[in-house]
Amino acid sequence: MKKTIVNLALVGSLAAASNIAFADCKDLPTHGDLKTALIAAQGVDNGGFGLHMWGTIVDRDGIVCAVAFTGADRGDQWPGSRVISAQKANTANAFSLPGLALSTANLYTAVQPGGSLFGLQESNPVDTAAAYKGPSKNYGQHNDPLVGKKIGGVNVFGGGLALYNEAGDLVGAAGVSGDSSCADHNIAWRTRSGLGFDFVPGGISGDADRPDNIVYDIIPQAAQMPGISTSGWGHPACNDAVAGIAAALPAIP
Repeated sequence: MKKTIVNLALVGSLAAASNIAFADCKDLPTHGDLKTALIAAQGVDNGGFGLHMWGTIVDRDGIVCAVAFTGADRGDQWPGSRVISAQKANTANAFSLPGLALSTANLYTAVQPGGSLFGLQESNPVDTAAAYKGPSKNYGQHNDPLVGKKIGGVNVFGGGLALYNEAGDLVGAAGVSGDSSCADHNIAWRTRSGLGFDFVPGGISGDADRPDNIVYDIIPQAAQMPGISTSGWGHPACNDAVAGIAAALPAIP
């Protein structure tokens, strides 16, 4: 009798956990949707190295809904970028609001020593048990072990964007990783646009058509890296091309 009770309790617990994990993923992009949009976004000039990418979708509770990659196999993109993409998605979701979106790129300057958010990157650590759970052959597939888990983590460079549906509701976030941080932002932006979750209500970029866009306003100073951001939300430019690319990204609907 005791064994039967324990087993029934376990089944009930797993069922409840499953319902919680997937309750808010049903209206978000699927693994197939994410993979298709990510491949399309990666395939154009993003100002980086043209490397293959990882992408992750989380819901508003930070639960991973989908993980995908653009290469033919999980080893065709940096293995470490799988978790970073999930971390970026978690960050963009965790620090965006229904009326104000913050991209991970927007956080770069504020978390530097002396910045208003210094130390933020040490908060909300990644759940390493979830991050490195196997089998590795499932990484980036529809049954990636991260799916249904809260990954946590805070990332403070380009590649993470909040997701807003056509009604303007904040429903989660997307994160991508695998190239330079500037290219990651551009790929994330194009991925979100391709998925149709770019109805962003407001942000701090100063561009009404791209409210949570990356900001390139850091003024270099001699013997200092990275310099001073005039807005307080700046991100380093990875090369001379990325500012022009970011300025021409698809506008919000």
